[in-house]
Amino acid sequence: MHDQVIEAFLKTGFDLKEHLSSYLNIDMAKLNGLISKGMKNMSSLHPGDLKADSVKDFYEEGVGNAHLFDLTSWHLGSANYIADTIRVEKMFACGKVLDFGGGIGTHSIAAASFAEVEHVFFVDLNPSNRDFVLYRAKKLGLGDSISVHRDLESIGKIKFDTVICFDVLEHLPEPSAQLLEFKKRMNKKSIALMNWYFFKGINGEYPFHFDDKDLVESFFLTLQKNFLEIFHPYLITARTYKPIV
Repeated sequence: MHDQVIEAFLKTGFDLKEHLSSYLNIDMAKLNGLISKGMKNMSSLHPGDLKADSVKDFYEEGVGNAHLFDLTSWHLGSANYIADTIRVEKMFACGKVLDFGGGIGTHSIAAASFAEVEHVFFVDLNPSNRDFVLYRAKKLGLGDSISVHRDLESIGKIKFDTVICFDVLEHLPEPSAQLLEFKKRMNKKSIALMNWYFFKGINGEYPFHFDDKDLVESFFLTLQKNFLEIFHPYLITARTYKPIV
């Protein structure tokens, strides 16, 4: 089953383009054009002076469908890399899974396909992302296995066996606080799968990323004090951790 999940992603991204075409009711030629300009169009939305206290409003109200095209371009164009993140999921995902900032739902879909997983809680601020992932889950027959939420508060006080947070922490004005929130939601046997990229790019191609030196230093100090890294064999940015209790 696990190999079939990875093969399905490598072949079509879990029918990603088909889902996006039908969800937005646009033909494939137009969709391909929008995907090819995904990162450029997403970056063009950046206001240039995005403040920490306006980040949530920006992602919830300002981004819209642009994020769908940007993430589709990234996940399909870097399929081998994303497949390795799914292989890491395969090693650790079980029980109740949180996919925090889950985007277009790739990792939620993968996790929900594993027999070891009981339920996936997909969380994302962007309503377009949430609606699209709900649409995809139903299309793939996973509607009962994936629930869609705006934030952690709306889920309640559930403890998660697995936390997935890929390509999100660098977008947060207080990533250290998010690490501590994850720890509160984990038990001593829980595993967190995370990565980050605190860098705006060589040519400023990632304007949405926070890269303040003090923010990054605080992040790593918080990580080292609260989590112990667990080895996995894949040469990717994703890391796996258990909470120090």
